[in-house]
Amino acid sequence: MPHGREVFHAGNPDLGRLHESRWQWLEEVAGPAVALPTEYPDGYHVPLHRHRRSQLLHALVGVVLVTTRHGRWMVPPDHAMWIPAGTEHSVEMLGDVSMRSVYVMPGAIAGLPEGLRVVGVTDLMHSLIVESEKLPQGGELEGRGGLIMNLLLHEIPTLPERPLGLPFPSDARLAALCRRFVAAPSPHATIDEWADAAGMSRRSFTRAFQRQTGLSLSTWRQQACLFAALPRLADGEPITRVALDLGYDSVPAFITMFKRMLGAAPRGYMRGARDSADGPRRLAGPVRVENPVP
Repeated sequence: MPHGREVFHAGNPDLGRLHESRWQWLEEVAGPAVALPTEYPDGYHVPLHRHRRSQLLHALVGVVLVTTRHGRWMVPPDHAMWIPAGTEHSVEMLGDVSMRSVYVMPGAIAGLPEGLRVVGVTDLMHSLIVESEKLPQGGELEGRGGLIMNLLLHEIPTLPERPLGLPFPSDARLAALCRRFVAAPSPHATIDEWADAAGMSRRSFTRAFQRQTGLSLSTWRQQACLFAALPRLADGEPITRVALDLGYDSVPAFITMFKRMLGAAPRGYMRGARDSADGPRRLAGPVRVENPVP
């Protein structure tokens, strides 16, 4: 398989063959880790697949949505998703996406994450990923290349986890409620309303939801609102419109939730990308703010 930046176009009839070729190559290539860059157009969908290596999927530009049977995870710029080996998953591009993936053999080092998670990409890790794609792929590397890949592997367990996962309950009734909420998110849905709709007592509902998702309904609902908001903000929609469409009574209330969940207000978060040797770490379009709040 040639090493280089693959560009997948929506009208290319050979996309399936290209992906199968890549996956086959990943099954056979040697070495603890390999790094591959890919460019995808807006709306491109990678169908369900799995590989024997774990994947650190880094969104350099654009927003990526990863779906598994356990739920959905959103990967905006400056973030990456850790997908453990053998996990069946599909990938959807929200906007033009410049993706950098590092595929890691299980047990390459101690302490690698065991579950699905979205992580923040530090400046150091970003630089290591960009440098790793320039190296020969496959086999053990020596000298500078070996040091880069070794440090990259050791940095993976230290990356900070971000609340950009949306796990779905295993119970069919609860999962249906979650799908309905994702289609029309609102911050005003209550536990009692969900419990009644599921035919459960409040106590039984809260216990079941927490046990099956690992989250309280309140936290899950906020993360679902982030899922709805991030692609629209990435497209440059005004924060005011996004906040009100999601049912928030005011822009400050939405900004407070956003900052509590992601550590920064929407404007700062979406513009927080930095330039790198490989190009701008930024979203394709600006974020507009109507009636900005300090």
